[in-house]
Amino acid sequence: MWQAATPGATCAAASRLRPEAVFTRAFGSSVRDAAVVCVPVTCTDAEESESGMGDIPLTGGCNCGSVRFEVAEPLVAASYCHCRRCQRRSGAAASPNAHPAPGTFRIVAGKDRLRSWKPGDGGEKWFCGDCGSSLFGFNPSHAEPIGIRMGTFDYDPGIRPSVRQFVADAAPWEPIPDDGLPRHAESRHHAG
Repeated sequence: MWQAATPGATCAAASRLRPEAVFTRAFGSSVRDAAVVCVPVTCTDAEESESGMGDIPLTGGCNCGSVRFEVAEPLVAASYCHCRRCQRRSGAAASPNAHPAPGTFRIVAGKDRLRSWKPGDGGEKWFCGDCGSSLFGFNPSHAEPIGIRMGTFDYDPGIRPSVRQFVADAAPWEPIPDDGLPRHAESRHHAG
């Protein structure tokens, strides 16, 4: 089980992991500069089975259950996006997205129910055509081209956002928390 954290941050959720899953993936100033930190953790069998943490494949889907997906390996990164498109798509101030390793994400049910919207200057936004649940985005120009909406996982996906992007577009009605995460005015993929 991998869990993203900023260097020096405490990981309260890690206290629920089994001893076999004691590594926390901590990112430096860049998602590409990963360092692994060992954190002692414990939990009971009942707590682990109830939370779903540590279960691979990770599973998820839409509200109505028409579309289901799975991720075959631990996620490699997670991020918050504060852009206006994500605000409108989610109805929230920011969108938390988890990024799987290439080739580990797949739709296991409801592929025919999926719909997408591709703006001229952005990545594809995929959603359930029945209930409208926003499920994932795809942008082949990004290092992690798939961004799974974190609220669509069945259980805790075991990773936490480690960076914020498009903070120049942040919603004025919800200030960005002082959480120490790196911030990018625009896309983190095009930062200089």
